[in-house]
Amino acid sequence: MQVYLNGEFMAEEEARVSIDDRGFLFADGVYEVVHLYEGQPFEWDRHIARLTRSLDGVNISGVDVQTLVPVRDRLAADVPTGEAALYIQITRGTERRKHAPPAPGTISPTVLMWVRPVTPIPAETIETGVSVITVPDDRWAKVWIKTIGLLPNVLAKGKAVEQGAFEAIFVRDGMVTEATSANVFRVKNQVLQTAPVTNYILPGITRQVVIELARQAGYQVIEEPFSADDLGTSDELFLSGTLTEVLPITVVDGKRIGAASGPVARHLLSLLHQRAGRV
Repeated sequence: MQVYLNGEFMAEEEARVSIDDRGFLFADGVYEVVHLYEGQPFEWDRHIARLTRSLDGVNISGVDVQTLVPVRDRLAADVPTGEAALYIQITRGTERRKHAPPAPGTISPTVLMWVRPVTPIPAETIETGVSVITVPDDRWAKVWIKTIGLLPNVLAKGKAVEQGAFEAIFVRDGMVTEATSANVFRVKNQVLQTAPVTNYILPGITRQVVIELARQAGYQVIEEPFSADDLGTSDELFLSGTLTEVLPITVVDGKRIGAASGPVARHLLSLLHQRAGRV
């Protein structure tokens, strides 16, 4: 597979970044992941709008996001069928190590892009649902920036895997925020509820689409906080994310939530696939 790095296409094994790249030294950068269905990017404009907000949020300049479009298309041509993930990472650039970022325009950002095939979540996993654990949300207060500094998420996900779970859900002051790489929805009496977007939550693209699809389908959706205790009293729970899509949750901290995935989650997953053109 080819990758794009700082204006050049090259074989993946040939791609190199400097030991002085601020992304490597300080996690000083942002990223996006876009789902490709049959070579077509899903909700590209929304992803690029969020990438722009993230760049602005960390004061990284010097990248015209419109120039990423032909790069996207060339990389996507390598995997024209099936599903794939397009990864975009932009760091502040390379200079000798010091904490203070350089003045704008004095170094060039590092731009990395690649596309790799992904395996859709198996139908049996969707049918049975997945298990999650809850963990304290001790991340920083600017979660809305999609930064590459993901160590708290990595550690929480690792804890989930160690306990045989699929995902970890963050809880801050008793209230659910999101999962390590997805947003969280609960269903009670046919009403969907998800935490509102604040500085402690990444505004998920799939989250936005699911809310739109649910409302179009006649469901009531409320964006209001809910507690960790509310997870256990839900009729249904599910995750939403770029590669997670809509994934039912059936076990929370060892407690079963329903015998199998619920009808609302399955309905919304079907609507999402229709929206994405997946057959």
